[in-house]
Amino acid sequence: MNTTLVVMAAGMGSRFGGLKQATAITDDGKGILDFSIYDAKEAGFDNLVIILRKDIVDEFDKRIGQRLKSMLPTTYVIQDTSNMPSNRTKPFGTGHAILCAKDAVKSPFCVINADDYYGNHAFFEIEKYLEQVKEKQYSMVTYELGKTLSKNGTVTRGVCSLENGYLKTIEEVSKIDSEGNCIYKGKEQKLDGKTPVSMNLWGLSLDIFNILEKEWNEFLNKADLTKDEFLIPTIIGDSINKYGVSVKAFSNKDKWYGITYKEDLDEVKDAIKNILKEDIYKF
Repeated sequence: MNTTLVVMAAGMGSRFGGLKQATAITDDGKGILDFSIYDAKEAGFDNLVIILRKDIVDEFDKRIGQRLKSMLPTTYVIQDTSNMPSNRTKPFGTGHAILCAKDAVKSPFCVINADDYYGNHAFFEIEKYLEQVKEKQYSMVTYELGKTLSKNGTVTRGVCSLENGYLKTIEEVSKIDSEGNCIYKGKEQKLDGKTPVSMNLWGLSLDIFNILEKEWNEFLNKADLTKDEFLIPTIIGDSINKYGVSVKAFSNKDKWYGITYKEDLDEVKDAIKNILKEDIYKF
């Protein structure tokens, strides 16, 4: 069975201050996405769909897109802004981005963020699961919270509750500092470093688009469109009870690397240098 990798690359990068989706992390100009697409291809993914904002397509294509196209057949999708109020500049969120890719995705698919390095193990686990996936059988990769935090500011993570290897609940928790301190369940607390969290690496069957369309119409009718977000972790978490979906959770012990703040860049560059010494990547 064919499988597709969908990359969410339409973010504003407001905390980073630029097009972090294409920021170089190696001396020869490769970005995080070069490594993610390489890993996905090695794992068996056949197609690549990249979701972008209209205003960054040309720059993205020039800086990194042409290299990605040489690795996998690639389609660009533009995240629709027609429903955005005039006083809103930030896209509606990850759930909306994925819905915009509906016509471009023709096979079970994996979703990732453009600015996260997940490690190659994660892609192999998801692709193998997608090969035999049935309707409403989703999957995800969780990471240990302590391996996903930034020394340079607070972050938002999808805190997961797991049961027998499946996702039970997920809650978006914001302003988690480098020690795990945050406001969770209405009170100040420190989350354990081994707490499983989502970094938006999802394996999905095509029926997710029916769910997204239903939930999107509800969102348009009920949400404050000037500020609310339509987020894929929330939608999937709610769908466990609302639509009877299951979400297989693969626990990854690798350290995650990502660029939230400009100050994160040096750490990511150093990490990739060390990973390259392992001779995993044959660019």
